[in-house]
Amino acid sequence: MNLHFYKPNSKILEKYIEGYYFISEDKSVNPIKYRTFPNNFCILTTNQNIAVEVKNNEVTIQSSTEQNMMTCVVSRYTSPIQIHYKHPINEITIYFKPLGINHFLDDTKEVFSNNTLLDFAFFPDFNTKMLEIFSLDREKQIQELEGYLLSKLQAKDFSLIQKILADIETDAKIEDIAKKYRITRQYLNKQFKKHIGKSLSEYRKIHRFRNSLIQQKENRNFTESLCGFYDQSHFIRNFKELAQINPQLFFKNVDLDKENVWLFI
Repeated sequence: MNLHFYKPNSKILEKYIEGYYFISEDKSVNPIKYRTFPNNFCILTTNQNIAVEVKNNEVTIQSSTEQNMMTCVVSRYTSPIQIHYKHPINEITIYFKPLGINHFLDDTKEVFSNNTLLDFAFFPDFNTKMLEIFSLDREKQIQELEGYLLSKLQAKDFSLIQKILADIETDAKIEDIAKKYRITRQYLNKQFKKHIGKSLSEYRKIHRFRNSLIQQKENRNFTESLCGFYDQSHFIRNFKELAQINPQLFFKNVDLDKENVWLFI
């Protein structure tokens, strides 16, 4: 799949969005199957004329004979998801940074109460706007998508949660973080789940996993940099738990130079 991951052109949007990509329908392309691995982003995907089947951790996608638009959001997954495209169909996927989607929705309870929402109403006019964008050339698609998202942006103060988030991404003990902000660990975890959609420990585990990919990309051997884990055996155990594959085999088969870290099957 020839796919380009775009970073936001807008300096404002890049605070909340990691990036996005487009897929165009092409029935001449052979089936595509890959595994995507846990991350701490909130992923919003819109497809045109889609027929989708979800079974366990496998999603099968193909075009529908009936015209439709479907928007789904994935806020949490702790094991690989296998994606199977019978052939590419029109798609726009947006990766919101942790806390990012909170700046676009009045209430994120529905998003974070469900790991995956298959038919999500992001905004009343969202699917209509995405349908319009599908018909444009790539440069215009980027302009229209970013302009639309900027029009929906809500200024909110999450400064405390942002500080906590930064602390969670270090090796500081959770008890010490709670003490630092003079709150209980239970309250800290409750607020974190409310705004991030994950527990503190789960977020940190995924962050360490993703950080190990960055370290490997920078040509540092994972045995030399344990990325916050206590020892090599602890690192390998947690890596295999999230990736369901040994680190050596993972790094051998995944292209870390791509923004989308996928294992093609």
